Amino acid sequence: MSKSNRIRYNRQQNPLVRSGPPWGAIAFFSVIGLIAVVAIGFAAWLAFKPAEPIAGLIERDGLPRGHVQTKVRYDTTPPMGGEHHPVWQNCDGRVYDQPVQNEHAVHSLEHGAVWFTYRPGLPDEDLEKLKKKVSSIDYTMLSPVPEQDAPIILTAWGKQVKVNDADDKRIDAFLKAFLKGPQTPEPGAACAGGKDTP
Repeated sequence: MSKSNRIRYNRQQNPLVRSGPPWGAIAFFSVIGLIAVVAIGFAAWLAFKPAEPIAGLIERDGLPRGHVQTKVRYDTTPPMGGEHHPVWQNCDGRVYDQPVQNEHAVHSLEHGAVWFTYRPGLPDEDLEKLKKKVSSIDYTMLSPVPEQDAPIILTAWGKQVKVNDADDKRIDAFLKAFLKGPQTPEPGAACAGGKDTP
C-alpha cells in the first residue's frame, strides 16, 4: 500500500479525522436561535399589543388650553383639562394632604401627569396604598377632593376613571395608558419647579 493510500485509509478509519457536517452543533445552535426568536417575538407582542379598554373610562376631547390668572369653572370634579394657571402643580410623585387649586393641577395634566384624588374618609389602608404608589411614580400627584362623587378618581388630560378602592386593576391600566400618554398636549414638560403647596 502506498503512503498516500495509507494516509487516506487512516483518515477514513479515524473518527477524529473524518470530515462531515457537525450535526450536533448545527442542531444545538438552531434550537437556541429558535428560542431567541420566539422570546423576542413574545416580548414585542407584549410591548405593542393594543391595550384592553378600561371599564368606566370617561373621555373629553377638544379641551381648551389657554393660560388664565383667574378661577376657572370646570364641568367635572376634579377637572379633566381646560384653561389653567400658567404655573403647574408639582407632580413629581407628590402627595398633598390638602386640596390643590384646580387651575394649577390642570396645568400638570397638560404636561402628562396623572392626578390621583380621593374623597376624605377613604379607609386608611387604601390611602396608604395610594400614597405609596404615587410617591414611587414621577408625573403623578395625590390630593383630597371633598366634593368628588367617587372614593378614588384618576385623571389625565381628557381622561378619567372612578374606582372604589386602591386595589382596583384599572388604576395600573390607567397609568399605563395615560401617564404622559398620546392624549397629552405637552408630554414630558416639567412636573417640578412649579407650585409646591396646596
